[in-house]
This record gives sequence, structure tokens and C-alpha cells, in this order.
Amino acid sequence: MSKAATPFGRVARALTVAGSVVALTAGLAGCGGGESLEESGSGDSSAGGGGGKGTLVVGSAGFTESALMAEMYAQLLEDAGYRTSVKTLKNRELYEPALEKGQIDVVPEYAATLAEFLNAKENGSKADPVASSDVTKTVEALRKLAEPRGLKVLPVGEAVDQNAFAVTEEFAAKHDLETLTDLGESKQKIKLAAGDECDVRPFCRPGLEKTYGIDITAVDPKGVGTPQAKQAVKDGTDQLVLTTTTDATLDSFGLVLLEDDKNLQNADNLLPVVNEKDAGGKDVEAALGKLTKVLTTDDLIELNRKAGAERQKPEDVAKEYLESKGLLGK
Repeated sequence: MSKAATPFGRVARALTVAGSVVALTAGLAGCGGGESLEESGSGDSSAGGGGGKGTLVVGSAGFTESALMAEMYAQLLEDAGYRTSVKTLKNRELYEPALEKGQIDVVPEYAATLAEFLNAKENGSKADPVASSDVTKTVEALRKLAEPRGLKVLPVGEAVDQNAFAVTEEFAAKHDLETLTDLGESKQKIKLAAGDECDVRPFCRPGLEKTYGIDITAVDPKGVGTPQAKQAVKDGTDQLVLTTTTDATLDSFGLVLLEDDKNLQNADNLLPVVNEKDAGGKDVEAALGKLTKVLTTDDLIELNRKAGAERQKPEDVAKEYLESKGLLGK
């Protein structure tokens, strides 16, 4: 058995998002009185609630973990007396401007990713990085960038989800791979299954080439950790797949993670970010803080397994978890 057959310990990573901010027009009117949201590629679900304290819209990105977090946020806020709904938008380029404008009020975020997104937005794509593997310094940098935009960064938790890269157990055993450094030193030509943006994002192809010397011949645009991407590596069409450290389905594809031993990825701990004007009060912070204090990375893996591999409804998985932790019920 290769030493790579044992998944590595959790290390900080940043799902860095760069690119232009997409203008949002026509659609849902935000509760904060901002401009309307584009309906294309988005969806709504209502968490109901008594609404005695008003209405809040929770934003979700287009992947399982974000949907789970958004559902847990919505249910906690509902339990605290708000009427809530969940608005799904495709990516950060869409939901971050909506958060600034008050079209959505709350989003589950990743510290380093959002810090670098706002850094690029404020200072340009070639700005010096502000995020690092130090979560405290990363959150401090994030707050400095977020506050002038009317965003409030709530306390960060232990749970972290990082970019990660996986190969098949067979490939790892054949080339004696445990780390990304091992892969670079193996001099293997690598086709990488990932999102098409991987070609330009510094913590994806450019970082793998510069930091680890990995010879990436092409990026196969099958998405981040999608079944299609993992199947392509399992079949040998590709050799490496971009996924996350909370991916609960790697075993079913015969894949193992390679350790980011030079800390290419940054501190992407989960934390809530809210529109200061509409959701910056102590009640919202207290409600969401209950989850932040107890959620762990292992919890995220299990939640992702239930909603992903087992295809349970995110709202049901969210409710079961919150109840198991005693977080619902005033």
C-alpha cells in the first residue's frame, strides 16, 4: 500500500476567485432596497418562519456545501424570529455585489477566498496577496476590505474547506506519491480535471506549476470535484482532479488527496458575512454564531456525504444536524 493511501491532515487553502464582477439586473427585489437580482441561473427556496423581526435573504453559491450552509443559516435565523428565504446564485461574482447592495443579506463565506476576491476588486488582479495560512491575519485583512463596502464579517470558526488535489490510489502507488511536491518531482505530465477558470487562478494551475513544478499539459474543464471530473481521473483520461478537503466521495472513485506540503492554499475557514445595514445586528450574529462555534471540518465532510453521495435534501440534512447539536428551539 502506498503511503498516499491515507488522506492527509487538513491544511488551509483558499478557493481564490478572480474575474470581473457581473452586473445584476431585473428580478427579485432585495429586502434591503437594492437593485433587483438576475433570475437566470438562480433559484429560491423559502424557509418560512414567523417573521416577527423582519425578512432576511440568505445567499447560496451553486454547490452542495454552500447550499447546506445557507439552509443552516436560514433555519437558525428563522428560529431567532426572522422570516427567511434562500437565494441561489452561481458564483461569487454574482452574489458578492448583491450582498453589498442589500439584495441578499447573509452569505456563508470562506475567509481567504473572499479576502483575495475583494483585494483584487479593490486593488486590481495583480495586487499583493492579503490572505495567508494564518487565519487570524487573514480575517483581519478581510475585515479591512469588507467594511468600506458595507459588509460585516462575523466571527470565524474551526471548520475549513480548502482546495485539494487528488489522484488515483494506483497512480499514487506507482509513482510513490504522498504530496504535491512528490508529484512535481515525479516529472509526470499531468492533465488536470478542474473548472475552466483554473488556468488563471493563482491557487490552481499557476500555483501548482510555480510552487510545485508540476508539468500540467492541459486543464480539462469538468468542474471542481464534480462526478465527471473524478470519473475522468478514475478512467485515466486525466491524472489529477481539483476538489476540496471536505469531499466525501473520493473513496468511491478510488482517489486519494495529495498533501499541500508547501501551503499553497490559504486559510479558508468558514464564516458568515452580512450586509451591515440590513443584517448587522447582535441578534443575527448570535443566531449564526451558535453554528460557527460547533461546526467542524469533519462535520462538513459528513454533511456533504449525506447531501452529495446519498442525495438527501440539503434542508433535511441541515435540520437534522442543527437539532442534533441542540441549536434549534428558542
